[in-house]
Amino acid sequence: MIKIENLVKRYGDLLALDHLNLEIQEGEIFGLLGPNGSGKSTAIGCMLALLKYDKGSIEIFGKEMTPDSYEAKRQIGVIFQNVAVFEELTVYENIDYFCGLYIKDKEMKKQYVKEAIEFVGLESFQKIRPKKLSGGLLRRLNIACGIAHKPKLIIMDEPTVAVDPQSRNKILEGIQELNRQGSTIIYTTHYMEEVEQICNRIAIIDHGRSIAVGTKEELKKMIKTGETITIEGIQLKESQISEIKEIRHVFQAEYEDEKLIVRCSGTKHNLVRILNYMQENEISFGQVFSQLPTLNDVFLEITGKQLRD
Repeated sequence: MIKIENLVKRYGDLLALDHLNLEIQEGEIFGLLGPNGSGKSTAIGCMLALLKYDKGSIEIFGKEMTPDSYEAKRQIGVIFQNVAVFEELTVYENIDYFCGLYIKDKEMKKQYVKEAIEFVGLESFQKIRPKKLSGGLLRRLNIACGIAHKPKLIIMDEPTVAVDPQSRNKILEGIQELNRQGSTIIYTTHYMEEVEQICNRIAIIDHGRSIAVGTKEELKKMIKTGETITIEGIQLKESQISEIKEIRHVFQAEYEDEKLIVRCSGTKHNLVRILNYMQENEISFGQVFSQLPTLNDVFLEITGKQLRD
């Protein structure tokens, strides 16, 4: 559905996109991840032909995307991180307005608006103006405005920022339902658990380049970390930390505030080896946690950064 080849975008001396390559298949929920300043927003702006780029090509629905690709743009819905609705209009009027930008048939538009309101669960708030809505309800309104015309491609830029857990679950369930109904979705977020939950494939970009693409299982196989062991309430000497680093498959050990975090390259018997060392050296400790690699581990190891910074 989307093919980006060797995309280059500069802002003066700043290279925002450095020969970016991406392919997104029809029917995917595609996670687009990257630290702040990695080029995500610039890439989205170029996809939508809102930004001019210096080099490369972008195809959407099999055709080159240009500022006057109006037929393609009618099939795209965009939900940006910053809520974009009219304060002076009611919930219904907002959705009706945005839907009307794409759907001219009055009866069809009326039906689409009704379905969008029901989809995001705002039936009881149709006559309310946005400033009286909670943060979660306002996010739902923002989504309804972006999807009311039933687009084939939906771009969602951090749609769950600063919402309560109930609203977040409602939004994530809605995204999966949109996908089941046939929409391809590009999803950006700073919450790895959301990506784990809903995305079919994921791209990690940094410094304007795509540095890893695949399913979450494929991405986890790309990194050295196979298991992370956390031991709390433990007192260690420097010599003991050094000895722990020498245990088989251990490639990193961090100790701070009586908390030991050990990263291992293998997935079998690591915890047993660590606990055997503690027993042999008569080291007492509190709680112990063992975790297989997460997308956060992938992101940290590949980029050297935390996603939420």
